[in-house]
Amino acid sequence: MHTRRINGHGHILPEPEQIPSFMKKKRLFWIDDDRGFMRQGEWRRPITDPSFFLSEKLSWMESNQIDHGVMITLSQLYCNGYDVSDTCDTIRFQNDFHGQLQAEHGDKLTCGFVVQPLHMDDALKEVERCVETLGLKLLCLPTHYMQADGQWASTVTPEVFPLFELADHYGLAVEIHPYDAPKMIQLKDQFWRFHLVWMMAQTADTLHLFGLHDMPRRFPNIRTCFAHGCMLGQANYGRRVQGYKGRPDLFEGVTHPKETLGHPNVFFDTLVHDPYTLQLLKHRVGTDQIVAGLDDPYPLGEMESVPDCHPGQVLDDAVVLGILDDTERAQIWKDNVLRWLGDAYAGD
Repeated sequence: MHTRRINGHGHILPEPEQIPSFMKKKRLFWIDDDRGFMRQGEWRRPITDPSFFLSEKLSWMESNQIDHGVMITLSQLYCNGYDVSDTCDTIRFQNDFHGQLQAEHGDKLTCGFVVQPLHMDDALKEVERCVETLGLKLLCLPTHYMQADGQWASTVTPEVFPLFELADHYGLAVEIHPYDAPKMIQLKDQFWRFHLVWMMAQTADTLHLFGLHDMPRRFPNIRTCFAHGCMLGQANYGRRVQGYKGRPDLFEGVTHPKETLGHPNVFFDTLVHDPYTLQLLKHRVGTDQIVAGLDDPYPLGEMESVPDCHPGQVLDDAVVLGILDDTERAQIWKDNVLRWLGDAYAGD
């Protein structure tokens, strides 16, 4: 009997002709006509799998027995450093694209929407539009955003609380995902270090503040998922506790890290690449708080095009090693994803 499988972390690109001409003209984001590269300014990234695009995505899901996919917004469209006009236009395009995908393929796809915290009034209006007009109820946020003075701040700061208050009002699911590490960290871009190390540190940093600000209790109607298992956030839990206890003068008015550990409204996806890291995640937060996430079609996702890999690899390896049993694996593939999404889920 087939166990229903819901992928809680996937991505999809628009076709080149779907991207408004102003975005290429201003070098904000575009895709080559031959689908070879996605581009932004001087940056480019190869499109490494046909399933970046809708038709091939649906075929890929079918061939890999993925019954439903949660499509996270494109990190390249977080719009850090854009002026207010370009930000509004670009984000509106991204959200309209996802709104159309969900409206036409809601049986297979649940889609997120994105806002830019710097422009708070516009962000709040966009949340209302996406929820009430487009029917999207999964808010995708970067771990950090660029402030008006060029400094970087975690999205989990009091300045962004109005956004969380509105999300709490609507009872949204939230995805927190890292990006833009090369703009934040002054190191040479080599050996994919920003994706392999520093993006993981960004997520750990935001989990740190998420717990200190007691976000699950402050905003009890939000269900938040951290991308890539927030793997470094799991590994440095003890250090965060030691710091809290050892320097209480630095932590006045905030909450002990243990208070949000394993909270039923805080989830982490499985994209950690290693069953023993998944074992630590299970130990830290419990199986109930883990959701399946493939990060397809990126090569850092669980893709069959990567040697010795397939969608669901880490879960299958964990079962072989006795870290999970079959019931827990099935729960992670379906029940936990549905609890995280709540009303955001577009399927049957």
